[in-house]
Amino acid sequence: EYTAEGVFWVPLSGRWDRVQAAAKQPDIGQRIDDAMTEIERENRHLKNILPKGYARPTLDQRRLGELVDLIGTIGLGTAEHQARDTLGRVYEYFLGRFASAEGKRGGEFYTPASVVRTLVTMLAPYKGRIYDPCCGSGGMFVQSEKFIEAHGGKVGDISVYGEESNPNTWKLALMNLAIRGIEADLGPEAADTFHKDLHPDLRADYILANPPFNISDWGGDLLRDDKRWQYGIPPTGNANFAWVQHMVHHLAPYGIAGFVLANGSMSSNTSGEGEIRKNLIEADLVDCMVALPGQLFYSTQIPVCLWFLAKNRDDGRGMAGKELFERSGEVLFIDARNMGFMADRTHRELSDADIQKIADTYHNWRGDGDGEYADIPGFCKAASLDNIRKNGHVLTPGRYVGAAAMDDDGEPFEEKMARLTKDLSEQLAEGRRLEEEMRKNLGLLGYDI
Repeated sequence: EYTAEGVFWVPLSGRWDRVQAAAKQPDIGQRIDDAMTEIERENRHLKNILPKGYARPTLDQRRLGELVDLIGTIGLGTAEHQARDTLGRVYEYFLGRFASAEGKRGGEFYTPASVVRTLVTMLAPYKGRIYDPCCGSGGMFVQSEKFIEAHGGKVGDISVYGEESNPNTWKLALMNLAIRGIEADLGPEAADTFHKDLHPDLRADYILANPPFNISDWGGDLLRDDKRWQYGIPPTGNANFAWVQHMVHHLAPYGIAGFVLANGSMSSNTSGEGEIRKNLIEADLVDCMVALPGQLFYSTQIPVCLWFLAKNRDDGRGMAGKELFERSGEVLFIDARNMGFMADRTHRELSDADIQKIADTYHNWRGDGDGEYADIPGFCKAASLDNIRKNGHVLTPGRYVGAAAMDDDGEPFEEKMARLTKDLSEQLAEGRRLEEEMRKNLGLLGYDI
């Protein structure tokens, strides 16, 4: 019954009230370890996943007990906070805080929430198989579930598949999904997606990913004849287009992929990357390109973009089962570099309104939105394949969307220039007057300049 409702089951012996009641006991660490073991026993997909070792001699048991008491003062027990995903939201919050504190290392497992929401809102994964080949802590899957629930869908209509190479991050993902009641196949172990594909026969309806940018030590020299490289052999010094082709390989006949890459992927011609990009375009796989603002990521200041690839773009169905427009021979470009707000001194976030504007533009263009699509200078442009060929198969949105339209205030140019020149002349004269007055006052004080 609990499993059917997607509830994370905690046995009586592993519940927080039991742990908190023993906070002042000298064996509190052992009791926490025992609670973790009991939770694993009741949730077999978490076997050997939860952290243990709280009873180790080097850990101060008194301070550990004080921490338990402190956590116990947090008011999560009111009716307002008894929603099923309270624990999940707490977990997500701490993942984000840890990623912020860790900087580059934190970025290895965490994709900023606003970037994930943008991907998910554009892909709209209502039903089918969802796959993330480098799933980190599982944020793409969590946001997909939230999207489905927010739009009246059934979480049981999706199947979740993923892979992660870092063992600790793989465990984070399993815990993140388990406490939300999301069933997922992340494989029996952490594994390298390129060299040990845990889902070789999977053909996914939706692929969402944030692959590590520009990695050079991916072992590409051992995979020169791999069947996944249908559009060109990726360079051994950069895995970007290995990730792209791995995802294309795993797409279902009407599947769609949305993923994050460094901006260089849109224009690079290094080591055959331009040829691979050209082949993807000529195969009519590229559906949409989105240029994002800088400073979105904790791990890098490198500007990033979103790629959307789709198979069989001549038909298909999108949100709410709406029939999609034929999009063959056309690519939508969106320039969102000026969007977002500074959440703190060093990091930017996309607002809900920004995300909705980007997603609405995409859905209106492909035919499953609520409005009509129109090119907007400086923001979006539906470009033909011939236009892209003329630009050397470069996919940078700025090449296609043009400059934003300037508001015409109705004042003739000659009159405006005369007025502005007069204002400037008056301001320069005032500046000279103030400078002379400062010189005079300093002279009276005995300071000549």
